[in-house]
Amino acid sequence: MVGYPESLTDPSYAGQILIITHPLVGNYGVASKTLKMSDVPLHFESHRIWVSGLIIHELSLKPSHWTCARSLDEWLRSENIPGMFRVDTRSLVKKIRERGVMMGVLKVYDPDREPLTVDEVHRLADLLRQTPRYDNIPFVYEVAPAEKIVHEPEAKPRLTIAILDCGVKLGIVRELLKRGCRVIRYPPTCSLNEILGECDGVLLSNGPGNPAILTEIVDKVREIIVDARVPTLGICLGHQLSALALGARTYKLRYGHRGSNKPVKDLESGRCYITTQNHGFAVDDKSAKEVGFRIWFVNIDDKSVEGLKHEKYPLITVQFHPEASPGPHDTCWIFDLFLRLVEKHRTR
Repeated sequence: MVGYPESLTDPSYAGQILIITHPLVGNYGVASKTLKMSDVPLHFESHRIWVSGLIIHELSLKPSHWTCARSLDEWLRSENIPGMFRVDTRSLVKKIRERGVMMGVLKVYDPDREPLTVDEVHRLADLLRQTPRYDNIPFVYEVAPAEKIVHEPEAKPRLTIAILDCGVKLGIVRELLKRGCRVIRYPPTCSLNEILGECDGVLLSNGPGNPAILTEIVDKVREIIVDARVPTLGICLGHQLSALALGARTYKLRYGHRGSNKPVKDLESGRCYITTQNHGFAVDDKSAKEVGFRIWFVNIDDKSVEGLKHEKYPLITVQFHPEASPGPHDTCWIFDLFLRLVEKHRTR
């Protein structure tokens, strides 16, 4: 419903067409990237738009906000991202709710100048049939940085945290910087020795696509957790990669969890939290328990696993986004818990 700049720049949306059901989108425009925390933009989750297309009901043509530098339409045009408005988005969402996640094609056209013909409909249908399935494409390698990136806090660093960057949201970087950490983002293809030689703890980031096809990254995660025993936090895709690395299984959800109002329950405290989520895969609970995990959080709607702790290794994971960009900020305390884990188990 809110936070379209954050959603559009979330690398986890790579390869997807995003449908927003809130009836009016774009009313506060798009902020300038000059507004920053240290060297990290405040209102964006990466350096570019990652969605393949955007569908909304009504577009605000005259945005108004003190941070506004341009309109949503101008932003999409500047990055060559197709967008469509005056669409019954709730009807589309009902179809997805009834049939599950599906492939789609988006064609932007002017009905007055370029009417949609039957031949064009058939051509688009053929194009869709020939398109590789989303689950078979390793989008992580498209969104990950080519080289390591260092972010320094304003004061002397409290800890150095390495992020295995599979498409990290910059909100995660901002939360670590707020807590006085030096943050080093590494591409998933980097040398493991380089990571371990420079960090006190590792954060396994979010990212797009099917975790089960990322076998080389899973092997690297296993070395971090099992061989090096570095204190580790997995978020979203990082949560799934951690489970796979230790022998658990993942599966595709019929209905992905996407939005900023997803309820989860902390099984340790009994408390419920509202969270931001963006994922289409989940960890199988039975297989996770078989390899030493304790279920930490569950999704209240469908009871899927939303968080894990391991009995043997200094490892905690969450399926949702504790940095919550956009909000809510109910679970930001997970970063504090992770840093206490790092301080307790670090070896440097």
